[in-house]
Amino acid sequence: MGRREMREHIFKLLFLREFNEAAEMPEQIKLYFDNMEELAPAEQAYMEDKYKKIQEHLEEIDQLLNEISTGWKTKRMGRVDLNILRLAVYEMKYDEDVPVKVAINEAVEIGKTFGGEDSASFINGILGKVAREAL
Repeated sequence: MGRREMREHIFKLLFLREFNEAAEMPEQIKLYFDNMEELAPAEQAYMEDKYKKIQEHLEEIDQLLNEISTGWKTKRMGRVDLNILRLAVYEMKYDEDVPVKVAINEAVEIGKTFGGEDSASFINGILGKVAREAL
């Protein structure tokens, strides 16, 4: 499985968290991965680990997004766009293996696939500002 596909699954786990209590997530994650065929244990471990790390930094990530996005606080953002942004900001700020430009590009592509008509440009704008002002 490629990195983009794994990012999409991590995004889906983050999105799933919007509809489940934190205590329910271990079971929800297990169910999510149980339905995937041909999933290597290393791939599952990578995705679960990144999901958990994003959760650990969620307050900081959301605070940064609230500071950067004028007029669009996290409470007003669509859940799809917000979780794509959370994943990308985590990669930009905390994951040294992912270049900033790659994190932005991947987030824009995920936005094109899962977001609304304006998601890609919204995500690109916010992440461009994060890259210029917060890194």
